[in-house]
Amino acid sequence: MKSFKELPDDAGSNIIGQVTAQANRLSKRLASVKRTVAIMSGKGGVGKSAITANLATALTLSGCAVGIVDADINGPTIAKMMGVRNTTLEYASTGVKPAISSRGTKIISMDLLLSEDDAPVLWNAHTQKDAFTWRSTMEVGALREFIGDTEWGELDYLLLDLPPGSDRLPNVAELIPNLGGVVVVTIPSEVSHLIVKKSITMARDILKVPVIGIVENMAFYVCKHCGEHEPLFSAEGTPDNVFQLTTLGKIPFDPKLSHCSDSGTPYVHEHPETPASKAIIEVAHKIQDFFKT
Repeated sequence: MKSFKELPDDAGSNIIGQVTAQANRLSKRLASVKRTVAIMSGKGGVGKSAITANLATALTLSGCAVGIVDADINGPTIAKMMGVRNTTLEYASTGVKPAISSRGTKIISMDLLLSEDDAPVLWNAHTQKDAFTWRSTMEVGALREFIGDTEWGELDYLLLDLPPGSDRLPNVAELIPNLGGVVVVTIPSEVSHLIVKKSITMARDILKVPVIGIVENMAFYVCKHCGEHEPLFSAEGTPDNVFQLTTLGKIPFDPKLSHCSDSGTPYVHEHPETPASKAIIEVAHKIQDFFKT
């Protein structure tokens, strides 16, 4: 199989020059980012995006400069959760200015580029049935542009909210060879554990990306009458035993977290004294500690 440089003719597309220029832009942007962290699960429906949004807010409130890349191209939610869906992106010769939340977190998401709420992401192809052939390649290209074309400025943390699927991390690792680490989100169900284990194997054993630790979301709920912790799921074993990794935190279920996500108001800012907020803030502290060692 030949590389781009071995092709005798590119039909005037200058594909080599385009790819090289885009890679250079991405490297230049990342040079001003101190730490890159992928938030992943492999399993959908575990609250990963809500955790990402609130971790970013917790880090921002602690004085860090933080950005979020919503890497879920086809199902973006970060813009809504962070309250920036109505932002009109500004384009300049130096790049795209990201949306900025009310707390100062910088955000880029496909949701900011869609004209209607019900508009799906469509890729150029002869027919949409044919688009699947190039879908993964085009998604990687979009993600490369999100990171490389956005004016992030100096950042302490750039969080990447990955879509479900253990195949998603390799795309990010290809774009960011020096990815700082991965935070894995799960819920205490055996089905979730089964899928999440595959993602951990991909990150730790195949891609050799540092796994910062596990966040167990919806770990329990707190009875509003007696204050006792009651389980929501029936899986046996703690995250430490199941995954053989550091547990960064166990986030209790709180309906107010979902309400804040729907209203675009960061939960950890609106309800900082709740058990769930305290747990999320503690996870943010542990991520900071990870990079200090």
